Amino acid sequence: MAAFKKRGLISRKPSETDGRQSDIRLTEKGRKAFAELNGRSHNDIEALLGRLSPVEQSRLIGAMRVIEGLLGAQPERKVPYIIRPHQPGDMGWVTHRHGVIYNEEYGWDEEFEALVAEITAKFIRNYDPKFERCWIAERGGEIAGCVFLVKKSKTVAQLRLLLVEPSARGMGIGRRLVNECVRFARQSGYKKIMLWTNSLLDAARHIYEEAGFRLVQEEPHHSFGHDLVGQNWELKL
Repeated sequence: MAAFKKRGLISRKPSETDGRQSDIRLTEKGRKAFAELNGRSHNDIEALLGRLSPVEQSRLIGAMRVIEGLLGAQPERKVPYIIRPHQPGDMGWVTHRHGVIYNEEYGWDEEFEALVAEITAKFIRNYDPKFERCWIAERGGEIAGCVFLVKKSKTVAQLRLLLVEPSARGMGIGRRLVNECVRFARQSGYKKIMLWTNSLLDAARHIYEEAGFRLVQEEPHHSFGHDLVGQNWELKL
């Protein structure tokens, strides 16, 4: 402590409320020194993580949570998440979780799960990495969400299968996934993104509106065991 004060990094004065205590603060020189050290630390960590693949980064985050639990530390309220490309096994998760979540929350039957299976199978069979993407969100080593952007025509892309796990909602994952679609669509030269959804999916609709999508058509239909109102949305890029 004395060395820091001698170097002009901290200031020390008696506490105004307790004469037995001292108030210690960083000086301007101390704040600059801390900022430099903190910056170097962040750069070192970034360099270390940069050598890991997205999957390895996810495994690292999961391992850190296990260590925290074993040592009795309180986990962070908001566990960080990563966004990565799809990999083998992901399409099964997408189909399964869509079927389960939409049945639990809206009562949709197996017809919807079959539709999702058809979409994912078509995506894998016809995948064009130059113009199409699937993004997977991972949180604590577990999949937390997904979204697809597929080629509809040379100038039009279609956003499909946006989903966020109930336990991971409220963290901005859905918004981030949609923003990835918009960014990639612009980068790939598309002029417009379209999507089809249903009117009762309020949370998803709010995300689309925030991203700039506009409702262009509504039509009632009977699907997945229910009377629904389908909606077509578009975003001009």
